[in-house]
Amino acid sequence: MNALIVFNHLPYDGSDVTWNGLRLAGKLLDTGVEVRIFLMNDSVDLARDAAEAPEGYFDLGEMLKELIARGVTVKVCGTCKVRCGIHKGEPYFEGAQEATMNELAEWVREADRLLTF
Repeated sequence: MNALIVFNHLPYDGSDVTWNGLRLAGKLLDTGVEVRIFLMNDSVDLARDAAEAPEGYFDLGEMLKELIARGVTVKVCGTCKVRCGIHKGEPYFEGAQEATMNELAEWVREADRLLTF
């Protein structure tokens, strides 16, 4: 089984939405589910080293890097790179691949489960 998780929220928006999505991704991996992550809209900041965790928050970028190290493929909307997030135009960190809407559409077609955060 495979799962596609699509993130949309700014990582540090005052809620736990992104944190919970990343936690779920790790738990799915623990149960043998193949996980793919696609970041779009303001969630693209999650894959930027420029986005630092505010005091008192979990480091969501590090959580994403740990998932990448565990074999999760992470793709990030290329159009959103220049339009979205607090750190517009900043590069994505190693392991996060810039992608297109066509690639997301293909992943959706292939996914057994689709979750959005």
